[in-house]
Amino acid sequence: MDTVDTRGSTEPVRTHSPGEESATGAYYGPESGTRWFGLWDGFFAVSYLVTATLLLLSGGSQPLAAVAIGSLTLTVPWYAALGRALMIEDTYGPRNLVYAIGLVALFSVTTAFNLVGAFALFAVIPMLIMSLPMGWAVAMATTANLCPVLVVAVSGEALGLSVWGVLPVSLLSIALSVLLGLWIKRVVRQSKERGLLIEELRRSRERVARLSHEAGISAERERLAREIHDTLAQGLTSIISLVQAAESEVHGAPDQAVNHLSLAGRVAKESLAEARDFVAALTPPALRGGSLVQAVRRQADGLIAETGLEVRCSVMGEEQPMPMAVSVVLLRSVQEAIANVRKHAEQARTVDVILVFDESGVRLLIRDDGEGFTPDGTQEGYGLRGMQARMEEIDGMASITSSPGRGTTVEVKVPATALTGEAVNG
Repeated sequence: MDTVDTRGSTEPVRTHSPGEESATGAYYGPESGTRWFGLWDGFFAVSYLVTATLLLLSGGSQPLAAVAIGSLTLTVPWYAALGRALMIEDTYGPRNLVYAIGLVALFSVTTAFNLVGAFALFAVIPMLIMSLPMGWAVAMATTANLCPVLVVAVSGEALGLSVWGVLPVSLLSIALSVLLGLWIKRVVRQSKERGLLIEELRRSRERVARLSHEAGISAERERLAREIHDTLAQGLTSIISLVQAAESEVHGAPDQAVNHLSLAGRVAKESLAEARDFVAALTPPALRGGSLVQAVRRQADGLIAETGLEVRCSVMGEEQPMPMAVSVVLLRSVQEAIANVRKHAEQARTVDVILVFDESGVRLLIRDDGEGFTPDGTQEGYGLRGMQARMEEIDGMASITSSPGRGTTVEVKVPATALTGEAVNG
């Protein structure tokens, strides 16, 4: 299957299912089960030293023993230069057969000059099995096992041995070689399957980490966009409106112009404080040292001062203590609704801001008698979507009701569970 490399590349990367052999043999990394090969290197070294020691102690002709030991010793560079890499790879080619033939030839020379060299079969058979396909491995292992029989058949009288005495041992060795080959192949396959699973797990973890990082960045961008929209953008909009009003009144109504400029200065200071607290992620200035009801009333008073609309602010029920996160969301909802009245409800004359506390939770309504619109989703700007997103964070709900000529009503509801912190903290 083709997947995308999670490390930044967009090129397709070939991965393998467990048990599937690589086309090049280069896919498997250090976790693919080849670290066990160091143990095999140790076994090969021990097998060589034991066999060489037995040849030295065999008591045979010194020249023949020297030839046998020399032939045996040549298997070491032959293994190091060619065999070891072939055993690790997953593909089989002409080099594998060349290595196997060379290995059997060296073993045959060792055995021909000293039958004690047959002890090297303990290392030769596994090397044949690991470097060849199973069919070829069995054939070459059978050839190697029959070498001692051939030596006995040629010079058995001088050694005091008979073919019939050696043949059963060789046949048993062939059977054990097949069983050993099947076991080794299975161990190697399972090791590589485990390596593939480890590699896939590593890739999955990288992919999850990357997606989590991207999701965190996206969520943080969304949060920053909402905060900027609900604080700095609205503050700048109010300042622009107040300055424009002051410009139009500077000659005809200078006192009113001064009031608007004073209000613009106050809004600018509040916006600056909002920006600083926004950077520090602290409590909004409107909620610092006061309750949510007081903050909502100040927002209503600000709308009166800026637009001259009749704004009626009422509270039903007794204000309940609530987590700061809930108070912030409700305040931002009031700010967004009032900002929409200021920007879009040009024909509005009255605005009602109603805050209701009861057993079910908190309900906030901002209703104007402006021109209204058809809330089909296309006209809802980022601010309304941000309001809904904020309410979802505290398990609340926001809705907009409007129709042409009938004004607009924004309603947000926060359940009682959020007031106790269960929804916010859970």
